[in-house]
Amino acid sequence: MVKSKLLHQILCHRRKAGGDQFDSSDADSVNSVSTGFSELTLANDTEYVSSQECELEKYIDALYEKRGSTREMALSMLVNAFEGNVLLAFVENKFITLLSQYINSIKRGSTKEACLASRAIGLLAITIGAGSSAHEIMEESVSRLSQALISGSDALKKSSVLDCLALVTFIGANDLFETELSLKTMWQVIYPKSGPNVGPVKKLPPTVLAAAISAWSFLFTTVSSWKINPDNWKEAISFLSTLLEDNDRSVRIAAGEAISIFFELGILDQNEQVDTDSINHEDLKHGVLAYMQSMKAKILFKANELSVEAGGKGTDKKNLNDQRDLFQKILDYVQTGECPEISLKISNKHGFLRASTWTQIIQLNFLKRFLGRGFLKHAQDNELLHDIFDFALDNSESLSSKEKKISRSEGDKGRTRKMNEDRKLAQERKRGHFIPREE
Repeated sequence: MVKSKLLHQILCHRRKAGGDQFDSSDADSVNSVSTGFSELTLANDTEYVSSQECELEKYIDALYEKRGSTREMALSMLVNAFEGNVLLAFVENKFITLLSQYINSIKRGSTKEACLASRAIGLLAITIGAGSSAHEIMEESVSRLSQALISGSDALKKSSVLDCLALVTFIGANDLFETELSLKTMWQVIYPKSGPNVGPVKKLPPTVLAAAISAWSFLFTTVSSWKINPDNWKEAISFLSTLLEDNDRSVRIAAGEAISIFFELGILDQNEQVDTDSINHEDLKHGVLAYMQSMKAKILFKANELSVEAGGKGTDKKNLNDQRDLFQKILDYVQTGECPEISLKISNKHGFLRASTWTQIIQLNFLKRFLGRGFLKHAQDNELLHDIFDFALDNSESLSSKEKKISRSEGDKGRTRKMNEDRKLAQERKRGHFIPREE
């Protein structure tokens, strides 16, 4: 705005002095002003970056302080900075220092400090992205995070640590063995009977249990890269199916999302991704296949109920609608093989992130929850998210008015057709016409 006013004043002055004549000297004046402002903008940007780095360095120094409240403040400010910006250049040579101090805060700090430090490690991994540095973050932090989960009893701390463990393994793991170790640790928190602790275990609050299942599901999506032995996942499928009966709707939704991955991976249908050859005894193989078929029937029966569940007085209507929508989509997927799609507009300039599989949808939901207010910025500028999801530029700005109208019309027709199909399927389920296909 200042630049425009200054240019306008120069032009007006020239016109008054020379009868609206505009010669090469005017152009030189305008160019000199433009160049001056470009240099000033560059100087301001450089000054801002230097100032921001200076502030971040102060917060890193504060992590060495003995006073816990000082470390908490520093962690909070670092978390805010890493949420709102993709600070890759800043952390490339500092991530080991940061990681070391974050781990120390988990070991010696209060619950609040440990939660902040766990979140900070997760944000560090997201910023670094896949590669050798991410693997180093995972190797250095997994042992401490696992110990914090096993030894601690605070539910809020467990939830933060689970998110962190899921993220560092998701980004940094190189093979199925590393992934399965973290999955096993996380599962022992979700389902304590699967672990070595045989004594009484305090049940996780519903919100924490739902978040824990979400984190486990997020990491579980990565097993699709390898052949899967279905016998290894019998316990998980069985327990998750019981959670569809849970009193808390958020837990039912989280369990349903996890189960959708089992359908997509073919573990409940035995597609080519499933490694039944690793089950070396024929009777055992037959028993696993029969078990999966029985679990599939049980899950689909319950999913049918949850997709048309009626609301009651005091019911959280948003969660009710989310539940109905999720389980209807699962039923549709089993019947048709078509996965729901999400197209998330990032901005006119940056285009869309698209999720077109259950795996991507689970990953998108988790990252949106974890990044919170910082999701939009990372979706725009973080190459890791562009690699995970289908990233498409928005080309609507280059379309003519007529082309935009045609595009909107086609989109409206497609949405109407899909709504009619969904309505028809819902009506059939309410009349009890949904019958799982026989394999």
